[in-house]
Amino acid sequence: MEDQQLAVHRTIVVVDVEGFGDLSRTNAHQVAIRAGLYRAMQEAFGRAGISWDGCGHEDRGDGVFVLVPAEVPKGLLAGSLPSALVTALRAHNAAHAGPERIRLRMALHAGEVRYDEHGVTAASVTLAFRLLEAPALKAALAGSSGLLAVIASSWFFEEVVRHSSLAPAYRPAEVAVKETTTTGWICLPDQMDPAGRAMLERVPGVAGVPGMQPAVVLRTLPRDTAAFTGRTRELNQMMAAISQTAATGGVFGIHAVDGMAGIGKTTFAVHAAHQLSARFPDGQVFLRLHAHTAGQRPVDPAEALATLLLTAGVAPRRIPQGLEARSASWRGHLAGKKVLLVLDDAAGSDQVRPLLPGTAGCLVLVTSRRRLTGLEEATPISLGTLPAAEATDLFVRLAARPCLRPGHRAVAELTRLCGYLPLAIRLVAAGIRHHPAWTVTDLADELASARDRLAAMQAEDVSVAAAFDLSYQDLTTGQQRLFRRLGLHPGAEIDAYAAAALDATDLPAARRRLGELHDQNLIGEPTRGRYRLHDLLREHARTLAADDAAGNQAAIGRLLDYYLHTAMTASRLIAWRTAIARPPSPGHRPAWAPELRTEEEAVTWLRTERPNLHACVDYAASHARLTHAAGIPVAISDFMYAQGHWSEALSLGQVALASARTVGDRQGQAWALNQLGIAQELTGDYPAAAASHTEALQLFRGIGNQRGQAWALNELGLVQWLTGDYPAASASHTEALQLFRGIGNQRGQAWALDQLAVVQRLTGDYPAAVASQTEALQLFRGIGNQRGQAFALDHLGMMQQLTGDYPAAAASHTEALQLFRDIGDRQGQALALNHLGVLQQLTGDPPAAAASLTQALQLYRDLGDRHGQAEAAINLGELRSLSSAHNDARGYYARALSIARDINAPHQEARALEGIGRSHIQEGSPGQGAVYLRQALAIYRRIGAPEAQRVETTLHI
Repeated sequence: MEDQQLAVHRTIVVVDVEGFGDLSRTNAHQVAIRAGLYRAMQEAFGRAGISWDGCGHEDRGDGVFVLVPAEVPKGLLAGSLPSALVTALRAHNAAHAGPERIRLRMALHAGEVRYDEHGVTAASVTLAFRLLEAPALKAALAGSSGLLAVIASSWFFEEVVRHSSLAPAYRPAEVAVKETTTTGWICLPDQMDPAGRAMLERVPGVAGVPGMQPAVVLRTLPRDTAAFTGRTRELNQMMAAISQTAATGGVFGIHAVDGMAGIGKTTFAVHAAHQLSARFPDGQVFLRLHAHTAGQRPVDPAEALATLLLTAGVAPRRIPQGLEARSASWRGHLAGKKVLLVLDDAAGSDQVRPLLPGTAGCLVLVTSRRRLTGLEEATPISLGTLPAAEATDLFVRLAARPCLRPGHRAVAELTRLCGYLPLAIRLVAAGIRHHPAWTVTDLADELASARDRLAAMQAEDVSVAAAFDLSYQDLTTGQQRLFRRLGLHPGAEIDAYAAAALDATDLPAARRRLGELHDQNLIGEPTRGRYRLHDLLREHARTLAADDAAGNQAAIGRLLDYYLHTAMTASRLIAWRTAIARPPSPGHRPAWAPELRTEEEAVTWLRTERPNLHACVDYAASHARLTHAAGIPVAISDFMYAQGHWSEALSLGQVALASARTVGDRQGQAWALNQLGIAQELTGDYPAAAASHTEALQLFRGIGNQRGQAWALNELGLVQWLTGDYPAASASHTEALQLFRGIGNQRGQAWALDQLAVVQRLTGDYPAAVASQTEALQLFRGIGNQRGQAFALDHLGMMQQLTGDYPAAAASHTEALQLFRDIGDRQGQALALNHLGVLQQLTGDPPAAAASLTQALQLYRDLGDRHGQAEAAINLGELRSLSSAHNDARGYYARALSIARDINAPHQEARALEGIGRSHIQEGSPGQGAVYLRQALAIYRRIGAPEAQRVETTLHI
């Protein structure tokens, strides 16, 4: 518990084991009960989303006292915790004999608590224990067949429970324990059925306090599913809308529940109907409309009305003929009544509309695989797949294995392989339940390796594939063809342009058919205009497409051509530092493609399609479409580098290189090597980067590609100066500059000058560096290259720092930072922030410097830029040294030193060693400091860095 004197607000949870001290229970039984109680409490808190370790808890022998932090939403304590605790208790009781089984009473309250040297003390704590001892709560548990009885204080009920869908399940009861007399609100979380409510009705209430409405007799509702799990958000949404309508006296209205086959629409509607039944004392009616029942046609609306009228007690001879007459008779029968009508598995709005009531007081729940957009007055409730946690809970409940827990790794894998689809989970769990020799681990392995997962998801005459096929049969020929081909897409999402290429149709037709498949709940629309197939529906689509091998090959070829051509169009607008001369693309130019005119539009398209492009590369590489496998990575490389996807660019570059080598494309190999080298440099593998650029240079020379030679030289020079070989770097950048000038490539000239200026600065030739950087900036501005301008400005700011022109340096770094932010270049932002932080340190603003450098370090970490991390860490070390925080400073230097040695960055290694040495000297240990300074000096001299003179002065050499 906490150790403080001030009062703090806490939610209070107290539980007590019913009959813990019963004489039939031995010490061994009590030990097992206590172990099971704590295990159940920890599991329940975890399932409810509340950290058990973050709460305070005290053992009370036969119970537990818990203080929950104020920031934890109290709705979790009333809503999620009791049901989670019931689940945990059932698991314990299933594994233990009678004397070791647990039934619990639980009290919920919230208020101020205080702490002294003995622990917790407060009136609110006393009240919680009085509630737990209430005779009414004990009577409720004794009369219940469930495992848990909950009592909430009046404060907790009024402030938390009353505003939730749980309120009707609570019954007020008098609490008179010792000197305490108050009102508590009792609920039986695992007995929410009529029997449980009737039992609570027998508990003595409180005069003047309204209790629950009496349970009504059910009419034709099917049995509620005992294993119903989750859907809390959708249920709350519906309950809130109905409560609001009832409060204002409006028409209860219509709620249309839609979703894909097997998603649990009927289960949801029936469960909701049972929850709502007390509000509709004049009846609850369930009618199947059979839109998707094998071997049965959808129910005609006139026939449905005849059934409804018969159910309502109308004599057969008094049922009128004709749809309109029957509809009018049905509306007349419902006038002035409160009836709940569930219309299950509707084919469409036209089937439902004649069955609707005409006056206030009635509620209609409709389920359909279609989105019933034609029912304008209906409130849509679209059901998606279950969240992972709810899916595992459902599986465990249905499998009914005493030892099985939702946290079991194989259970999580099984539900993932089921696509979190309730029908699939139900069928797989049934296999476990009825085959004791099966294990979930074996079943998960079998399902993961199965060529046809859907075949394993069946029980008797029910199967996931059959449910899907009924939806497929509803489609037109064109819709069916597109659905089959969507299963061929290597990626997870698709838009209308890609669908048009895949289906060999025009853009309007592709948009229309995607919309129609979405209306049928065969595809989802996670964001506007982008569609996604559920994993199991994708398998079903691929199975259906298997008979058309030639058509499939043509379709996937068109799709890959579309992505390659559009990626190349986008890449030409990305002004990074390479500007590759790309060869003509293979295949056919797509008839429909987005019009990309600016870098922003190109970046947006590439950012959206990046997962698809990666999936297409993987597919192309594994299906012998090697030209696409080599071309797409090179086409998107500039974007990947600018956006910080360096590890992904590295893996794609390796695929591109292998593919180009397989087809013998020397130019493709050269460009792939150059791009791979950049990825290796960015991720800190300098030896590999140097090798890749050198091989690329040799290939470009062999085929006489001067532009390629220039870019390879420029990238090689960058690696050379990063690794401290300044003479070689100067030679590489100078040769690259001459080649770019010879072919009139202004962008290449600008980048070569920018990199050459860095080398000149690092070797102390400041006048040459300023001249080169100024010329680079002018060239970048002349061609409108914002990224180049940003780098040139930032590098120019470094020169201005070194020459003491701090105002000009601040302006340069600030402008560079803004440009980097405008184009979304995170590495550039980190670079500018790092240099700006150094300047702020030099100009006497340590807080601003610390903020800039810390932000730079975090960006470098997010990007995986180890060179940048070392640079920022060194600068932070220097900043901490200025404030005499020498231990902190050495921590930063040590981190930088480790990185620098790991990536072979000698200049950073020397700077880190120098920083450690100076911190020791400043702390009064000159001998120890000199050891590090001499190591730094040796490196500075070896690479020709001007910092050598500074260290020599310090060492008096």
